[in-house]
Amino acid sequence: MLKNEDIKKELKLLQVNLIDSIKELVSIPSILSENSSKYPFGENIDKALKKTLEICRNLGFKIYYDPMGYYGYAEVGEGEEIIGILGHIDVVPPGNLDLWNYNPFYPVVENGKLYGRGSQDDKGPILTALYAVKALMNLGIVFNKRIRFIFGTDEENLWRDMKEYIKKEERPNIGFSPDSVFPVIYAEKGLLQFILECKNDSGIFLEGGTTFNSVPDNIIYNGEKQFELENELNRLKYDYKILKSGIKILGKSAHAQVAENGINAINRLAIALKNIGVTSKVIDFISNEIKEDPFAVNIFGNCEDEDSGKLKFNIGKISLKERESLFIDVRIPVTINKSDIVDKIIKTACKYELDYIEYDWLKPIYIPKDSFLIRTLTNVYQEVTHDIKSKPISSGGATYARAIDNCVAFGAIMPGKVKTAHQPNEHIILEDIFTAFEIYTKAIYNLLK
Repeated sequence: MLKNEDIKKELKLLQVNLIDSIKELVSIPSILSENSSKYPFGENIDKALKKTLEICRNLGFKIYYDPMGYYGYAEVGEGEEIIGILGHIDVVPPGNLDLWNYNPFYPVVENGKLYGRGSQDDKGPILTALYAVKALMNLGIVFNKRIRFIFGTDEENLWRDMKEYIKKEERPNIGFSPDSVFPVIYAEKGLLQFILECKNDSGIFLEGGTTFNSVPDNIIYNGEKQFELENELNRLKYDYKILKSGIKILGKSAHAQVAENGINAINRLAIALKNIGVTSKVIDFISNEIKEDPFAVNIFGNCEDEDSGKLKFNIGKISLKERESLFIDVRIPVTINKSDIVDKIIKTACKYELDYIEYDWLKPIYIPKDSFLIRTLTNVYQEVTHDIKSKPISSGGATYARAIDNCVAFGAIMPGKVKTAHQPNEHIILEDIFTAFEIYTKAIYNLLK
């Protein structure tokens, strides 16, 4: 039987090594790049995967690197049963560097926080769970089940890594992904990503945004009627900057799962352009149907359910070149049929002669609150934090918990704390990550039992 004081003593000894490992991994800019024939998602993502496996090997884990470079895993223990812990080492681009206080890939510890892209999503949390198992190893725990850490490389995009893993490897019997919030996520909304596009006959050329699942925080316009646009932006009280290259419309970045926390610069530009008579089919779609509504009520009505809340709608990218294209991310409540949502999108898009092209779909997950897994993880969280008010929750996020059955998202953000993933100055709070360290250690120990 593990003693609480022994756990705390061991965790204290490992804290410095944990933070050093997080900093080492965050310093690798593991952003998607598909221009390499040697690596499926680019050299930096492969470098981050190999560095993660090197850390695991040094901690005493058996490691495996997929020869194709899609994934890797680290394992300890014996037996047929597998406890899976799934995380990812790819990150989204840093966005506007002017909004960062520090270099996003030069991690800095300041005022009890560790700053850097990927520190919260998901390099810090997955390494915290890894070191939790190391603590159990140091404490002499016998692993009568295998604990397998599965490291993905394409979570921020199409999950091609997990598709490869599932084709080739054993699936865990039970598990969690440390890529969300505590106490535990029992339901995740469906995630639909699609493109609306048509031939560009507008004469407008425009490019902005970075990914489907980030609210764009700026876009530069250098076309006609810039003086009129400036006046309209002033009238609408939209923030902007005048540059030599044009007018930069300013928004506020946020993850698409909480799009209402951001300000969509693409939407604001479309509204202002339509008002001054600069139009195209995608500009009309945004300004007529979406405006600045992150719930797209004009298309879907009040679409929500008791378990998972409101539908979320985010235009993450826009491109007007030879074709007009919008790149859209929708988080669908768990009880709502995807087909109903797609029908409404297509019906609306047809009014603007826009074609619907599905890019990705991740089905929702729902595990009852009274299941063994949810009860075990919730009880450990409450034991460590003494927080009995926080209950299992639903999320609009899409975590690797969807990749296998009987898996949920579990931490590492504490209730009520700021989510900085996908935003400038992404960071983890060290005090909170050390609390998560203890939670993961005890949770894994309980799952072993």
